[in-house]
Amino acid sequence: QVQLVESGGGSVQSGGSLRLSCAASGYTYTMAWFRQAPGKEREGVAAIDKDGPTNYAGSAKGRFTISQDNAKNTVYLQMNSLKPEDTAMYYCAAAFYRRSWWSRLLRASYDYWGQGTQVTVSS
Repeated sequence: QVQLVESGGGSVQSGGSLRLSCAASGYTYTMAWFRQAPGKEREGVAAIDKDGPTNYAGSAKGRFTISQDNAKNTVYLQMNSLKPEDTAMYYCAAAFYRRSWWSRLLRASYDYWGQGTQVTVSS
C-alpha cells in the first residue's frame, strides 16, 4: 500500500501562484493531480510518468507545470496565473504500473489517492 501526502495548498489572489507537493511512501510509475470543486466531478489536471512524459488538461496548459523528483518519490504541481475557477480540493494520485497516455487524466487509472489539499483563489 502506497501512501500519498500532499502539501502546499492555501489561499491566494487571482493571478498568484502556488506549488503543491505530493510525497509517495513507495514505488509508483504514473502520478497525477486531480481537483474537485464543490458540486463538480473530480477532474484530471496533470499527470507524469516516471520516465518523464506529461499530460495536461486544457485548463492547465500554459499555466500549470507538473514535475517530479524520482529520488524522493515526490511530484510537484507549480500553478501560476491562478484564477478563481481553479478553486478546488486538489488530490494527488498514483498508479503502480504505467498508464497509457490517453488514460492518464482518468480517475479510474489510479490505484492510490491522497487526502487532498485545498486551493482557494480569490478575485
